[in-house]
Amino acid sequence: MPEPRAPSPLTLVAELSYQCPLHCPYCSNPLEIGAETYRRELETEHWLRTFRQARGLGVLQLALTGGEPMLRRDLVELCAGARRAGLYSSLITAGTLFTRERAEALKAAGLDHVQISIQSPDAAENDRIAGNRSFAKKIAAARVARELDFPLTLNCVLHRQNLDRIEAVLDLALVLGAQRLELANTQYYGWAVVNQAALMPTREQILRGEEAVRRFRERVGPAVDVLWVLPDLYESLPKPCMGGWGRTAMVIAPNGDVLPCQAAATIPGLEFANVRERPLEWIWNESEAFDRFRGTKWMQEPCRTCPLGRQEVDFGGCRCQALRLTGDAAATDPVCRFSAHHDRVVSAREPVAADEFVYRTVKRPVRA
Repeated sequence: MPEPRAPSPLTLVAELSYQCPLHCPYCSNPLEIGAETYRRELETEHWLRTFRQARGLGVLQLALTGGEPMLRRDLVELCAGARRAGLYSSLITAGTLFTRERAEALKAAGLDHVQISIQSPDAAENDRIAGNRSFAKKIAAARVARELDFPLTLNCVLHRQNLDRIEAVLDLALVLGAQRLELANTQYYGWAVVNQAALMPTREQILRGEEAVRRFRERVGPAVDVLWVLPDLYESLPKPCMGGWGRTAMVIAPNGDVLPCQAAATIPGLEFANVRERPLEWIWNESEAFDRFRGTKWMQEPCRTCPLGRQEVDFGGCRCQALRLTGDAAATDPVCRFSAHHDRVVSAREPVAADEFVYRTVKRPVRA
């Protein structure tokens, strides 16, 4: 019996550019971001056409991200195009270029929501992790966003070198008037794989962080919506990657390649269709890359006969993580306690005494 037709996607992650003034050591962008493959960025008309096609396919939410999306000179035009297409647009930015003048232009164009990242609530530590003096600009950007009445999300990727400051991160969200705070512990793909030894937290740090979040939620109630995400390597059951491969979301790289997740390009043998050459509907419904791990028929054991019946709950977990830890993208995500390779996850929880980062780097792109 064939797999049922794919559900309509809800979210489009538009990676507008891999350029970025920051050099975060856990960045999810590919290690090969300076390669020729990614240097020919989509033109404005490509993105605007794609936004229209995405809405026609059922997409509701648009994440404008990167790299740093504010390095695109046409960002105001892109926000206006997203509004015309009927998409709810979120700007995912480091905040260093979010000046009042540009923020006002984005507001007038129809941008709906702003998310600003911080690397630590301590200025010196923030700048060390980011590889750039940026903390003061981030705080100023958050204040501008609130003054212009943007819904504001703060995002802080957590790891061993900043987790002990989590209470200060929580308090900073209150001070800045953020409605939402994302505390996502580092997931190990992209540049985080290179820096795993310097980023992996201890179990004690994770437990203290959970307790701090619990106390904060009790204290402030719904004033700040706090999202707390454990690192996969501390779990015993996997999460559904991007809501399940090819089920709810798609990612478009700066060059126009359409991927089921940010790290899918690491899987050998997958060929990704490009919005320059194919309609988005065909890519979502017909392309081999989206079909490869969609549904459940591709699953190996123990996923195929999961003792907990989670085949359509976690959809086998993360394909890129399975590849990295087992050498097989179709294997059960080793985060799962039923995986024959779960010991590799358990052993990875032991932090290595390393503090130095390999910082993210990128060359300037080429426009078509």
